[in-house]
Parts: sequence; C-alpha cells; structure tokens
Amino acid sequence: MTLAQYKNAIEQSNIVSKTDINGIITFVNDEFCKIFEYSREELIGKNHNIVRHPDVPKEVFKNLWDTILAKKTYKSMVKNLSKYGKTLYVNTTVIPILDNKGFIEEFIAIRYDVTQSIELAKQMQEKDRFLFQQSRLAAMGEMIGNIAHQWRQPLNELGITVYEMKKLFLSNKKPDEFLQSYKHSKDVIKKMSNTIEDFRNFFSPNKQKELFLVKDAVEHLLTMMQGSIYKHALHVEVQDNKGIQLDGYFNEFNQVILNLINNSKDAFNQRKIENRKINITIDADNKNATILYSDNAKGIDENIIDKVFDPYFTTKHSSEGTGLGLYMSEMIIQKSMKGSIKVYNNKSGATFEIKIPLYKEKYNEQ
Repeated sequence: MTLAQYKNAIEQSNIVSKTDINGIITFVNDEFCKIFEYSREELIGKNHNIVRHPDVPKEVFKNLWDTILAKKTYKSMVKNLSKYGKTLYVNTTVIPILDNKGFIEEFIAIRYDVTQSIELAKQMQEKDRFLFQQSRLAAMGEMIGNIAHQWRQPLNELGITVYEMKKLFLSNKKPDEFLQSYKHSKDVIKKMSNTIEDFRNFFSPNKQKELFLVKDAVEHLLTMMQGSIYKHALHVEVQDNKGIQLDGYFNEFNQVILNLINNSKDAFNQRKIENRKINITIDADNKNATILYSDNAKGIDENIIDKVFDPYFTTKHSSEGTGLGLYMSEMIIQKSMKGSIKVYNNKSGATFEIKIPLYKEKYNEQ
C-alpha cells in the first residue's frame, strides 16, 4: 500500500483536521465537515476553537496546548459542538508534525465519533438513578412500618403515664411521684425522638464516604428493624471477632443488608418456616472484607438463581415486591463500594457473599 493509500484510508474512516502552530485550520476532510455541519469554506482559515463546546473548562484546552507545544501527542475524549448546536463526543488524538530541524510545523488531529456510546451510557445512568430511587422508596415503606411498630409501645406507655400524672395532679398529693412520672414521660419522648432521628439519617442523601465498623452498621440496622424482626420471629446472629472497618457509604451498605433481610423474611413467610435463622458473618483477608449472609429459608431455585440480580425479577406477588432490591444491592456493592456480591445455596437456605476492599490505610499498615 502506498503512502497516498494510507492517507486516503485514514481520511475515509476518521475525522481529520490540520491546523498551523497557532491553531488556524488549514485542512478538514469530508467526515469533519459532515459531523460538525460546516462547509469546508466555513472552516479553512478559522481558529479550531470554532467547534469548542462552551461547557468544557478552559483547563482542558490549556492541558492540550501544553502537551502538543511540548511536542507530545495528546489523547482524550473531547466534547465538541457542531454548527447547529449538536453536542458531539469524539475520541481525539492530536499529533505535532515536526520539520527537519525539529520545530513544530503543524498539528494533525484524528477523531473518532463516540457520541452514540456516550449518550447510551448517560441513558443507562439515568435508568440506574430511577431504579435506585424506586428501591429507596420501597425501603422507606419498610422502615416506616418499623417506626410505627417501635412507636406503638412507647405511645401506650406515655398515655398511661400522662393519665397517672393527671390523677396525681388532681389529688395534689405525692409530688415526688408526679415528678418521677414527668421525668419518665420526657425519657419516653426522647427515645421516640431518637428513633425518628435514626430513620431520618438512614434516608439521608449524604453521599460522603465515612469510616465505619461493619458490625456496628449491621447492628444499627437491626436496632431500627427490631419491630419487624420481632413480628416475623427472626433470629439474627452477627459474628465479627476482628473489628472489620470499611471506608464507604454507611447508609447504602445498610440498605443492602435491609434488602437481604426482607428477602429472607418473605421466603420464611411464603414457605411457612418456623425456626427462622439468619447468620451474618464478617471476616477479612489482607485485601477484602467478606460478609456472608445466610438464612435457612430452603434456598433459591437453581433454575432462577442466576437471575436474582436482574432488575424487576421477582418470585413474589406484585403487591409484595418490586424486583429491585437485589438489583440495587448489586449496584451499591459494585459501584459505590467497589466490591462484589454473589449468591449460592447452602444446606438449608441461601448464602450471599459480599466482598468489599478494606480501608486502604489499614491495609497499608499490614
């Protein structure tokens, strides 16, 4: 193949432009004109920033010029703008061309259009955000049920105490008992207020990472779920002898455990299991924390076990589940926590194995 044939092949399959050392366009191929919606006459002699997108920070272009003026090749995915306002994403390579003395003579830019791929990725991100919100709403419904259960007993207790206070006040006797009842009422109200604060924090949109003990996170969730755990006769055992720490999103991690417990609870109810056990074992090697979540709800049908993390896949009635819990759990573990989650059957039920990278500083100390 001759040099001319190579040149023609590149121009036919890519978006090509040339500029002088000042960034003035001296050549564009047909693909460049087509994608950016300019005629060749509108481009030749113009500054190459004619296709610059206003959203791109100036620092990006400074880095480009610093690189190519240093006689180095610049590679990046660049956001551009066509003549008629169409946003374009192009993988770009800018190459300085040197003369015989080693001075920069011109720049050649070769681009490949990746707009469709970027837009598809954005649509998937929007879908993930939508599904995540649906999952959060489902979890919120579950937690509101827990609030109602946890408030029922202290509200009854408070009602009785207030009635006793009324009798003591009307009798104008036993002031010490009156004050004691008053103090007890305040303690009950404080406990109820703390319950609301716990649940409010659980649904906080705060996405800042924090360092937390895995066992503390699980036990905090179990405290919030104690009403549901008692109602459905769940026996939950947590084992962690190493004090495993993670650097991540406390609430999102708890939502994963919440989803797993809800799945176990539904399986126990559907199969009418009497002795309902859930074991959560926390361990670690030199790199990863491993959380093993197991129940004795008779496991998952081997014909569908590979589908349980698919969105909207559920074996429950539509009134009992959205099919998003395990999908979002996988999303949280993989994307937010940079880990992995898988499921397999054990002798008496299902086991979910979660692996999450350990807190880096702790890992570096070992």
